[in-house]
Amino acid sequence: MKKIFYNIFCIAALAGLTSCGDFLDRPSEDSYNADNYYQTDAQCIAGVNYLYSSPWYDFQRGYFKVGEVLAGNLYMGSSPYLDFTVNGSDADLTSMSNSFWSVVAHSNTVYNSLKKSTGDISDDVRNQCMGECLVWKAMAYFYLVRTFGEVPIIHDNTQELAAGTYNDVQKVKRADVYEYIIMTLEKAMSLLSTTPTSGHIGFYEAEALLAKVYLTMSGISGTKDATLLAKAAYYAKKVMDDSGRQLLDNYSDNFRLANNINDESLIAWRWTANGSVWTAQNSLQCDLGMQGFDEFGDTWGDWTDPSISLQAAFGVDLANQTPDAWINNVDTRLKATMMLAGFTYSYFWQDKTWNNQTGFNYLAFMFDTNYYGSAAGQLNSATGANCVKHLYGNSNDHVLGAGHSAQYMYNSLATHLLRLSDVYLIYAEALMGTATSTSDPDAIDAFYQVRHRAISSYEKPQSITFDDIWKERRLELALEGDRWYDYVRRSYYDPEGCIEELSEPRRVYWGLSDCYKTYYESGTWDNSNVSLNTDYNVLNPSALMKKDPDSGKNYFCLPFPTEDVTFNPNLGSSVDGVHVDVRSTYKYD
Repeated sequence: MKKIFYNIFCIAALAGLTSCGDFLDRPSEDSYNADNYYQTDAQCIAGVNYLYSSPWYDFQRGYFKVGEVLAGNLYMGSSPYLDFTVNGSDADLTSMSNSFWSVVAHSNTVYNSLKKSTGDISDDVRNQCMGECLVWKAMAYFYLVRTFGEVPIIHDNTQELAAGTYNDVQKVKRADVYEYIIMTLEKAMSLLSTTPTSGHIGFYEAEALLAKVYLTMSGISGTKDATLLAKAAYYAKKVMDDSGRQLLDNYSDNFRLANNINDESLIAWRWTANGSVWTAQNSLQCDLGMQGFDEFGDTWGDWTDPSISLQAAFGVDLANQTPDAWINNVDTRLKATMMLAGFTYSYFWQDKTWNNQTGFNYLAFMFDTNYYGSAAGQLNSATGANCVKHLYGNSNDHVLGAGHSAQYMYNSLATHLLRLSDVYLIYAEALMGTATSTSDPDAIDAFYQVRHRAISSYEKPQSITFDDIWKERRLELALEGDRWYDYVRRSYYDPEGCIEELSEPRRVYWGLSDCYKTYYESGTWDNSNVSLNTDYNVLNPSALMKKDPDSGKNYFCLPFPTEDVTFNPNLGSSVDGVHVDVRSTYKYD
C-alpha cells in the first residue's frame, strides 16, 4: 500500500504533464508542477482531461475479464476468470487494483491543487473541474467496493502519507463505502455545471451515476430497501426528464469513433491515439480483435469469444439453427455485439471492396486469401463468434472516424462506462421496488424505450418482471464491462439465484470450423457434425464469495492483490471491515 500511495501521489503531482492529448487540449510540456500550473481557466480544463484516460489504462484487461468473463458473457479458454479460480497473485487483478487506487490518488491531488490555486481562474471553471475530479474518484470507489467488497477509504493522499499509516489502513464496511461515494457525488453535483464542455462530466452525468449507486446499494442489508430504490428512481427520472439527453436511433452508433461524444454517452473514458503518451490510449481492440484485423500487428483476440450462453440469450443456437436465424435476428444489438457466420460490416474496412460489397466480411476474412492475404483458413473462435464492441477497424476506418491514424496498441475509440439506456433500465427496476413485477406505466415505458430501439417490432407490454429487466440489461450492455457487477449487487440479497445462473457450464463447440468453411465456399450450412463439448469444468462461483457479518448472506468479492495484503494484513480476505461514520469523519471544504 505504501508503494501504491507514494508512487501514484508523485505521478499525480505532475498531472498537467500527462494530460489526455486529443481530449480537448493538451498543455505544453514546460517546466511546471501542480502547485504552479493551475493558473488559468484553460490550464484547469487541460489539467483535468487526463483523468478521463491515463489513470484508468491498467484496468482495461480487468474491465472485460472481470466484467464479462467472470459473468459468463465471454469465453477465454484456460483463464482463471472463466472458472472462478482467480486469486490475489493474478497480474490483471493487481493492475486493476493499482489503477483504481491511482484514480483515487490523482483525483484527490488535482482536486486539492485546484482548490488551493491562487491563479486567475473563474469560479465556474474551478468548480466544474473540481466536480469532475470528485466524480472520477466516486467512480473509482464504485468499482473498488463492487470488486473487492470492503475497502479502505483514502480521503486525502497527502494526509495519509504525512501520517505514515499507509500500511495500517483498515477496510471499511461496504455500506459505509457506498455512503462515502454518495457523499462524494453530492459534493460533485454542487460544483458541476448542467452544461459542461462537450465530452466532460456535468451535473446530470453525476446524477446518473448516483442513481446507479443507489440501485446497487439497495440490497446491501440482505434484502431490497424500498427507500434506496425510491432514491434510485428519483435520480434516474431527473436525468431522463431534465438532461435533454436522448437515446441514439441506431444502437450500433454508440460504438463508432465518429460518435465518441454522443447524446447517449454519459460517462466515458476519452482515449487518444497520440503515441507520445503511453496510457492515454485505448488498447482494447488488441485483446478483443482477431489477428490481422488491423495493419499494426497488434490484435490477438481470436480466442476471446462471446459465449454460447450470451448467444443463447439473443436466441442464437449455432448447433441447431441455420444462418437465417441470426442473420435475420430482429434484435439489432446481436450484430453490433458479436460476429457470426454470414455477418458483414459496412463500418469496418471501409476502404475494402469485395464482390461488389464494401466493408468487412467475417467469413472471407477467415477463409479467403484473395480477400485477406493472411486468412487463417479456419475458425479460431471456440464459440463460433468474435467481438464487435470495442473495435474501430483498420487504419483507414480510424482516420475516417477520428480524423487521425491509430498506432500500434493506440486507438482513440471512447469506452462508455455509463449510457442513458442504463439509466432507463435503472429507473424501470427501481420503480418495481421490492416486487418481482410491475404494471407501472412509467417503468414499462422506460423498459420499452430501450427494447424498442433494438427491436422495432416490439410492442409495449402490459407488465414487466424483474427477469425481463435482468435479461434486458444483459443484452443491452453486453461486453461493456458491467455484467459481473450486476451479479455482485444481486448477490447482496439473492446469492442463491446468482450461483444458480453462474454455475451454467462454460462450453465450446466441436466441428464448427468445417461448417463455417463449407458455408462460405458453397452456401450450404451443414451442422450435422457440430456439437457442444461434454468435457468442461464444474463451476463453483461461491469460491469468490464472502459472508457478510451483518446480513449473514454471502456476496461476491475478489481477493485483494497478494502484494497489498503482504504489506498490510488488514486487507486479508478473512478480515472484516470496520464501521465509519462517514458524514462526520470526512469533509469536503
